[in-house]
Amino acid sequence: MVHKPESVVEYILIHYRWIFVCLFLLPASFVFDIWMYLRNWVVFKLSSAPKQHDNKVKRVQRQIQEWNRKGQKSQICTARPGWQTISFRRPVYKNTLYKIEVNLVDILEVDTEKKLVRVEPLVTMGQLTATLNPLGWTIPVLPELDDLTVGGLIMGTGIESSSHIHGLFQHICVSYELVLSDGSVVKCSEEENPDLYYSVPWSYGTLGILTAAEIKLIPAKKYVKLTYEPVRGLERIAKRFEEASQDPGNEFVEGLAYSEDEAVVMTGVQTDEPEEDKINCIGRWYKPWFFRHVESFLKTKKQSVEYIPLRDYYHRHTRSIFWEIQDIIPFGNNILFRLFLGWLVPPKVSLLKLTQTEAIKKLYENNHVIQDMLVPMDTLVGSIKFFKSNFNVFPLWLCPFILPANPGMVHPKGQVKLYVDIGMYGVPKVDHFHPEISTRRVEKYVTDVNGFQMLYADTYMTREEFRRMFDHSLYDKLRRDMKCVGAFPEVYDKISRQARC
Repeated sequence: MVHKPESVVEYILIHYRWIFVCLFLLPASFVFDIWMYLRNWVVFKLSSAPKQHDNKVKRVQRQIQEWNRKGQKSQICTARPGWQTISFRRPVYKNTLYKIEVNLVDILEVDTEKKLVRVEPLVTMGQLTATLNPLGWTIPVLPELDDLTVGGLIMGTGIESSSHIHGLFQHICVSYELVLSDGSVVKCSEEENPDLYYSVPWSYGTLGILTAAEIKLIPAKKYVKLTYEPVRGLERIAKRFEEASQDPGNEFVEGLAYSEDEAVVMTGVQTDEPEEDKINCIGRWYKPWFFRHVESFLKTKKQSVEYIPLRDYYHRHTRSIFWEIQDIIPFGNNILFRLFLGWLVPPKVSLLKLTQTEAIKKLYENNHVIQDMLVPMDTLVGSIKFFKSNFNVFPLWLCPFILPANPGMVHPKGQVKLYVDIGMYGVPKVDHFHPEISTRRVEKYVTDVNGFQMLYADTYMTREEFRRMFDHSLYDKLRRDMKCVGAFPEVYDKISRQARC
């Protein structure tokens, strides 16, 4: 077989991608962010979103009613392009389904009396903090990347360093509004249509089109008092991390493991009274990437304290996309780059995907791993050892969370309540890495310890294996009762490796 040589453009995009990113994607991302910020600010100030929401929902209804009139020849999905999602993969299933146009991008209402914010599903986390924090409010679980959307965090899942108190993102949502396969609009909550309410999370838009959600509000303070604690030795890391996660005095708990034996455990509380000499505005463009800043505390043997502005804390991993940006712009944390071009970072994941060549996609598939595995806290030591032997990717993101015994696809198996999300993002450093074989091995391990895999990344499980990991009993019942089978694909058909490119 003759090897087809790379084109000049393809060679540059693979070997010198940073040139394209710095010259084109960074400025484009910056302009887009400024436009969206101004647009969202104007819409919110003019209070025009609530007036238009009903019209937007009616447009979704009309499209589904038209699908019904045309004979339901194919199943339904939203028309949002796959490159706009935060996942590094593109959904190929959209190529064959009936697409419903949605334009649901606005914050609808901030009700401080009821302590609720009502939003459309394409509202982002950056949009929420920019709106709520100046008003003195926030939401209990606010996942850290700016571009994560409410709909993605509900239909998929979302987690943050406050999840050891409040649970996953779905557990702070009090109601959902959906358009069903017959074109009707329904609202669901714990009291109203509870089966649907508990089944919407993790359902990936396979029960209806999400059009709005109500989310709990809590008061926001100006700073997070963040304590950094370097810990060495895997057993000690796991013990200290679990202790911190069980301490009700910690509003935020997070760990970054830089090797099997070195980690920094971070605990935080909100405050309005910082020590002025310990304020660190980590969100400023010239500051080191957060994960590198945290790593510097490994040089010490004692705890250190900083006061971080609340919004900076929430989006601490945005500028470096955790640590993914170092593979795209290797010199991005250099002080000169940060001073002169740091204000343009990060490039939008959506634009990175849009400009991917087939060669780059293959390069990522065969030499990169992006996974979040949710496992019981008492398996942390064994899980890190297992993940190291199969991937050897560090740093690892450690985020604790409680999992209430609610109905739905994801709930505790047995008496387990405290879990940990182990996030693996980077280039595997084991000789035997194979994307499918290695991932399947880890998926089996996670299933065996009664854990769960986040569904935004590559999933190589068979349908039967997927159904063993996730409880489909209530989901299947609703799919039958609500006539979803012919209208929407199953979750597996939207998240399996075959459904993504």
